[in-house]
Amino acid sequence: MTKTDTSVPENVLPTPSHTVGPFYGYALPFRGGEDIAPLGHPDTVTVHGHVLDGEGRPLPDALIEVWGPDSEGRVPAADGSMRRDPATGTYLGRNGVEFTGWGRVQTDADGHWYVRTLRPGARGRNAPYLSVCVFARGLLVHLFTRIYLPGDDAALAADPLLARVPGDRRDTLVAQDEGHGTYRFDIRLQGEGETVFLEYT
Repeated sequence: MTKTDTSVPENVLPTPSHTVGPFYGYALPFRGGEDIAPLGHPDTVTVHGHVLDGEGRPLPDALIEVWGPDSEGRVPAADGSMRRDPATGTYLGRNGVEFTGWGRVQTDADGHWYVRTLRPGARGRNAPYLSVCVFARGLLVHLFTRIYLPGDDAALAADPLLARVPGDRRDTLVAQDEGHGTYRFDIRLQGEGETVFLEYT
C-alpha cells in the first residue's frame, strides 16, 4: 500500500478569500425597472436614496426591489414587469399603462437608487408603506425592510409594526419628505443609524 504525503510545503500561500457576490448586473436588472407608476399618473412619487455599508460608504453594486399597493391600498395583480420581445427574447420592460406595483433597480456608481411609483394607500391598520428587499455584496441572505412615507403622524403612530420598533430607531423606516412628491430613504446596512430590517417566519 502506497502512502500519500499530505503535508503542506512551507512556500505554499493560502487561497485568498473572495467577496460573496453580487453577480446581479448581467440578468437581473431590466430596462425601466425604476418606473413602476404608469406614465403621467397624478399620484406618482419618487423615492430615492443611497445604499451604505457599515462605514457609511456607498455600494455601487447593490440591487433594490420595491413593491407596494396602488394609491387606494389595493395590491395589483397586473403581469408584465419584465415583458419579453417575442422576436429577440430581450426585455421590453413595462407597457407604461398597467401598474404592477413592483420594480427592481441597481444602484449606480455612487450607490444611488430611485424608483417612481404610486403613493401607496393604507391597508388595514397599517400606515402607507412600500416593501423593500436589498441584495448587496457580502450578504448571504437578502434583507427586507419598509419605507413609510411621512405626512400622517396619526397613522404612523398607530401602525402595528412601527409600534414594536424602539422609538430611537423608528426614523430609519420613515422617508424624508423633500417636497414636490420626492422622498429620500437611505439604506444603511450596518453601523450608526442602521436601517431596521425585518425577518419573516
